[in-house]
Amino acid sequence: MKVVIANMSHGKYADIICQTIDEAALVRGTGIAKRKPEYIMTKLENGNAVIALDGDKFAGFCYIEAWSHGNFVANSGLIVHPDYRGIGLSKRIKKVVFEHSRAKFPNAKVFSITTGLAVMKLNSQLGYKPVTFSELTTDQSFWNGCQTCKNYDVLQRTQQKMCLCTGMLYDPKAKNKEIRKIKESVFKRLKSIKQNLFLLKEKK
Repeated sequence: MKVVIANMSHGKYADIICQTIDEAALVRGTGIAKRKPEYIMTKLENGNAVIALDGDKFAGFCYIEAWSHGNFVANSGLIVHPDYRGIGLSKRIKKVVFEHSRAKFPNAKVFSITTGLAVMKLNSQLGYKPVTFSELTTDQSFWNGCQTCKNYDVLQRTQQKMCLCTGMLYDPKAKNKEIRKIKESVFKRLKSIKQNLFLLKEKK
C-alpha cells in the first residue's frame, strides 16, 4: 500500500473517487458534499491531492483547497474504499495530506468541517482544535460547496454560523504548540448536542 501526492497520471481514478464519496454519504446518512470527476481532475492537475493505491487498485483519497487568498487551507473529501477500511489507512492519508498542506501553504491555517467522529479524532491528534464557524474562512465559495450536502438547509437557517458538522482548526502561529489530544467522548457529546438541537428545531 502506498500513499502519494496525486498527479494527472491518476486521472483514471476520478470516477471511482466520486462514486466512493457518494456511496459513503448514503451509508453514513450524514453530510458529505458531492464532487464531480472534473473537479477531482483539477486537484490532480495542481498537485493538491493525496491518493492511496494498493498496486493499481484505488484505496483512498483526500484533497487540498486554498481559501481567502491562501490564508486558510482545507483538507477535504477524505475517503477510503470499503475494501480497505478498518486498517488505519485514513490516518495515513490524513497525515500525508496535512503535511503536504503545511509544505505548500506554511503560513495558512488548516481547517476541517466534519460530522465524522473518526476524522475529528485524527484532526485532534494532528493539533487541530474545535472552533466556531466564525473562526474559519469567510470565502463564500467554500460555503457554496456545501450545497450538495443533505444538511445544507441547516447551514442556511443559521446564517452559516453552525451546522451538524464540527469546525476544527490548526493554527501554525498559535503560541501554544503543544498538541493536546481531545477525548473521543468529547466529540461524541458535541455531536449528540448538535443532532438533538436540530431535531428539536425540525419538529417545531
